[in-house]
Amino acid sequence: MIKRVHFLLTFFFLIFSSFACEKNEGETQDEKESSHPRILLLKGEEQLIEQSIAASPVWKKMHDAILVECAYIIAKPPVERIQIGRRLLDKSRECLRRVFYLSYAYRMTGQDKYLQRAEKEMLAVAGFSDWNPSHFLDVAEMTMGMAIGYDWLYDKLSAESRETIKNAILNKGINPSLDSENNSFLKANHNWNQVCNAGMTYGALAISEDYPDLAKKIIDRAVESIHLPMDEYKPDGAYPEGYSYWDYGTSFNVMFLSALEKAFGTDYGLTETPGFLKTSDFLQNMTGVTGQCFNWSDCGLGGSLSPAMFWFAQKRNDPSVLWVEKSYLTTSDYSKFKGDRLLPAIMIWGKGIPMEQIAEPASKVYTGQGASPVCLIRTSWTDPNGIYVGFKAGSASVNHAHMDIGSFVMEADGFRWASDLGSQSYESLESKGMSIFGRTQDAQRWTILRMNNYAHNVLIVNNELQQVKGYAKIDRYSANPEFSFAVSDLTTVYDGQLAKLTRGVGIVDQKYVVVRDELETGTKAATIRWNMLTKADVKITGANTAELTKDGKKLTLKVESASAIRMKTWSTEPTNDYDAPNPGTILVGFECDLPANTGKTFQVLLIPGSAGNNTFFNMELDNWK
Repeated sequence: MIKRVHFLLTFFFLIFSSFACEKNEGETQDEKESSHPRILLLKGEEQLIEQSIAASPVWKKMHDAILVECAYIIAKPPVERIQIGRRLLDKSRECLRRVFYLSYAYRMTGQDKYLQRAEKEMLAVAGFSDWNPSHFLDVAEMTMGMAIGYDWLYDKLSAESRETIKNAILNKGINPSLDSENNSFLKANHNWNQVCNAGMTYGALAISEDYPDLAKKIIDRAVESIHLPMDEYKPDGAYPEGYSYWDYGTSFNVMFLSALEKAFGTDYGLTETPGFLKTSDFLQNMTGVTGQCFNWSDCGLGGSLSPAMFWFAQKRNDPSVLWVEKSYLTTSDYSKFKGDRLLPAIMIWGKGIPMEQIAEPASKVYTGQGASPVCLIRTSWTDPNGIYVGFKAGSASVNHAHMDIGSFVMEADGFRWASDLGSQSYESLESKGMSIFGRTQDAQRWTILRMNNYAHNVLIVNNELQQVKGYAKIDRYSANPEFSFAVSDLTTVYDGQLAKLTRGVGIVDQKYVVVRDELETGTKAATIRWNMLTKADVKITGANTAELTKDGKKLTLKVESASAIRMKTWSTEPTNDYDAPNPGTILVGFECDLPANTGKTFQVLLIPGSAGNNTFFNMELDNWK
């Protein structure tokens, strides 16, 4: 495929080169203007969006929400170069958001106020001393915003503005990416690669008629490089970095692919990468019945509308992947989407999708292998009181990973009973001198409560950390509605602590959840701690039971084991000054002391109040088939 990519890119840019050479000094401004816009939305394609706006209340409200936000942007001063710690990223993102919104508004309305404000924004950013190449995400997002504005507004910008913005894209965006000190993203297999290659490609496309050889080099480089993170979606679409970073990395990957398709009529086969199109199933199933996401890794809790999902729906010709997105669009207040800097893209990718034909997905179970395997199970796509379970395997060695191998979340009766603290602000840690991205066993990252295993829904053995070098896949799973489950052998994650550990998590008879651990101690005794984080109120009610309550709802936690256990709760209050507070949360579970060379089973039933009392379950993991 790579040879074919080289041939196609060479062909296209030979056309660019000959086009520029033929005109050279005699090239007129009208001829240059005719080649713009070339990014995402060609001249005249506004009419297709207008048709969607006229035909659908959803797209009318979205269009209006973008214009309303543009009115707020117009009233604000341009962004300033204010760096926070090692990042300028929030300013880059705001530049991208403003310029994308304003450029869309101008192309759809022709009103000069949007053009003038976008031009003002771009000139201010062009005047920055630099775009912070030491943290290249900042450069990438700034370049994308400037490229969209330059390309979309080209024929209306003054000659002086065009020259200033073009030079900024070249000298503060693209050229710094040629420096080896700044372009380590080219070898990355995570979101940095996706975001940075997308930003550089947008810059290259925007100024390609003036720098055809450089543009070819940048886009050729990106097409070769971006397969590294795209290969991480294999085989089933599970994104290794979790929900939030899916929204980041995958959205920019889609921006990249969409731009290639529009400019060249091909994405050079990248969309055919195994697992990539399936990743829309991953994201959709990562949202629970409460609307909250399964927030493992460095991730926030809230689910959100994703414009990229509309690109996937078009590519797959499958509107059902938008079932969760459709739920976000049922709101009457579209202003809540205004923080998404890529929101105008939804008007491009969403046009023509019949919202009334978005049916619920056929399957209630998603399983994805890969670097961070997951199994996501629900009893219903429509019942807000249904049960949802997310179960995660994988490795702490993955970018942005936590020591949460074997962790789970659980929802029932409209409440998330088993939770995850999610991420902590990077700046809050880095400002206190913390090195937070190490992935070795002794990395400072693992002293942070939200990132180590002490606050996750896992087993803790002898108060030790999980092993970074360990890895677990989903070994078996079932979508049978009478017993939907997943099983994972976690032994390597507890290397040196246990001789064997296998965990199974499932939903029984669509009524309650079982978490079963079968383990063997090694040559030393072990104190086992079974953890579950919750935002409910907890009361220990017996030698093997606890009652969780919240807003009049109840869940019973019942432990079944032949060993003597101690039911306990643990505080989530920080013990280090760099840890974030965790108000309203508590850990519940049990401890058990086991001698060496012993095999034991612990089974925990999580029984919602709506399930009643008929909850007997006893099945060895070998029989979970």
